[in-house]
Amino acid sequence: MRVAVLNDIHGNLPALEAVLAEARAAGVDHVIVGGDVVPGPMMGETVDLLRALEISVEFLHGNGETATLHAMSGRDDPRVPEAYRPLMRWTAARLEGKHGAFLAGWPKTLRLLVGGIGEVVFCHATPRDDNEVFTKLTPDELIRPMFDGVTAQLVVCGHTHMPFDRMLGSTRIVNSGSVGMPFGTPGADWLLLGPDVEFRHTEYDRDAAAARIRATDYPDAEAFAAQYVLNPPTEARMLEAFTAASLAKK
Repeated sequence: MRVAVLNDIHGNLPALEAVLAEARAAGVDHVIVGGDVVPGPMMGETVDLLRALEISVEFLHGNGETATLHAMSGRDDPRVPEAYRPLMRWTAARLEGKHGAFLAGWPKTLRLLVGGIGEVVFCHATPRDDNEVFTKLTPDELIRPMFDGVTAQLVVCGHTHMPFDRMLGSTRIVNSGSVGMPFGTPGADWLLLGPDVEFRHTEYDRDAAAARIRATDYPDAEAFAAQYVLNPPTEARMLEAFTAASLAKK
């Protein structure tokens, strides 16, 4: 089995299309969509494309889906900063008719046996929380409780939009990076599993993608195109911010 792990797509349909083309060429026969398909500029079309794949697909919740489901129920997710709550309400209104029940059925974690690797646990942020932050620089003593009880050889996460590979005792923890909103090198980051762990980076026509995104009615379309497609934040900047956030929980 060859497994593609796609995290943090965030409605960036052009990036997803490019990644799926590369995944097919690599002989992928199973896809794990690891959360935060939403919010984003072309999220409905993104969900439709994933559901229609000829390759088997499994989905799990990210904090984006959790916040969207809160908004669908008429409640703001208390973890979402006030400034972003109108966007989550807009997202919920756009998705609830066609996709709400589908999103509600996604689990928080998945387990899968992958040839050459063994048991793999998939989560969005950590196995216990879809919004928890840690990086490759966060000390082991802070991370250890996040993975308490996990016995799998490999854990695959996303959430912070930066690929990394680190050990916690005998457990390997990797972050697949983000398909739709990468921090660092522009393009799309994802993971290929089986029989090895392979970090993949897919280039695509970002100018054309930005034009498609700007043509949507997404409230933050211009900022999304500029900041996450054409000129993403540097990894150094975001690594500093996220590591500081993880240390603040100490």
